[in-house]
Amino acid sequence: MKIAVIQGPNLNMLGIREKHIYGPMSLEQIHEQMKASAEQNNVELEFFQSNLEGEIVDRIQECLGEVEGIIINPAAYSHTSIAIKDALSAVNLPVVEVHISNIYKREEFRQKSITASASTGVISGFGPFGYHLGLISLMQMITEIKAVQEANDSKEQ
Repeated sequence: MKIAVIQGPNLNMLGIREKHIYGPMSLEQIHEQMKASAEQNNVELEFFQSNLEGEIVDRIQECLGEVEGIIINPAAYSHTSIAIKDALSAVNLPVVEVHISNIYKREEFRQKSITASASTGVISGFGPFGYHLGLISLMQMITEIKAVQEANDSKEQ
């Protein structure tokens, strides 16, 4: 199983910026924890971070045929990017959107996620642990999709 982890703008500054909101962990530390969980479950993770909307759209499109699911934290683009939402819809993969902070307790403009409508599920407010929850959720979704596909294939034979 192969999963892409796509990180949006300013997440490369985790551990430095607004620790009272995002906590003290760096993005590298979050990724290391994810790798440890993934290895225990025979899952390969590919990590990508960009501050540029177009690069995120390109990476999502590159996922088609390459990975079985996406974990994404579009960060501020969650609230503004129809392009990222459309790219997620286009690849038609299971997607878990993760937010470190509880966006529903924040400023009004952060309380709506445009990209969430193209996501299978959203995890918000659990800090860095949200990525672990996202990984578990996505592994389960992919396993269920494969089981349904195998059952349908056996019916056709």
